[in-house]
Amino acid sequence: FHSFITGPSVVPGYFSVEAENVVLVLNGREKAKITYATQWLHYAQTLIQTHKIQHIAVVLLGNEQCNNEWIQPYLKRNGGFVNLLFVTYDYALVNEEDIFQWPLGVATYRNFPVVEPSWSMLHDPRSYLCNFLGTVYKNSSRETLMEVLKQDGLDKLCWIAAREQWQPQETDESFKNYQDALLQSDLTLCPVGINTECYRIYEACSYGSLPVIEDVMTSGDCGNSSVYHSAPLQLLKTMGAPFIFIKNWKELPAVLEKEKKMSLQEKIQRRKKLIEWYRNFKAWMRQKFINTLENSFLPNAKG
Repeated sequence: FHSFITGPSVVPGYFSVEAENVVLVLNGREKAKITYATQWLHYAQTLIQTHKIQHIAVVLLGNEQCNNEWIQPYLKRNGGFVNLLFVTYDYALVNEEDIFQWPLGVATYRNFPVVEPSWSMLHDPRSYLCNFLGTVYKNSSRETLMEVLKQDGLDKLCWIAAREQWQPQETDESFKNYQDALLQSDLTLCPVGINTECYRIYEACSYGSLPVIEDVMTSGDCGNSSVYHSAPLQLLKTMGAPFIFIKNWKELPAVLEKEKKMSLQEKIQRRKKLIEWYRNFKAWMRQKFINTLENSFLPNAKG
């Protein structure tokens, strides 16, 4: 039995403590968020010390460069009280014992919906070979991507909308455009940002648009861990994600050439495979999360 409480009214000191086991979902992206997350941890620590609750797990939206040192002292292994940590991005300290990698998922903070695959999503021809709607940072591989697309007029075959500044909040119109682009393209181009993993990967899967991922490690402290040696995106690769991984956008024209030759029937099969994989991936992560919590918090419940 799990109950989930969320929203701005949930502040440290205001959640029901009938529970013996608590999972905190915290944001550790930047200084201000970490300060707030730390207040929650101190509150939870008090509840542990006064025996109001028994176990704490944390799901952490980690820093994009994996600077998550601040949470280390709170882990049980380091003398703290947090039994389990599930953290986003290719965090080097993932060990599958008490620290686990968690997928980024879709941008729920921008109200990305739960998408139910329809018949037309799977079977209809799509108007574009590929899409990229996003920010093009100066001197980034995204500039290379734009050049490659312009070279052979490939940008005419794809839905491309580039901007120079990142906008945290979508307008209704830009968000609808983005969803339409995913729905109307066979491929979604996923260039690296601050981290290789991005919401776009999962959002594309939701609409059966195959992610074409720039498989390059970003700078910072992310990387291989003791259990995974395939960073970046080690979790997705381990789970057999049926994506197209490329090392350089100069490989894109060949990918798009192949794409032009694919029959609708082949594309339908590929969409079905992608959506099926994504559904299984989410179910598997959910089950693994529950099993991990139960094995750690309720060791005697195995009957």
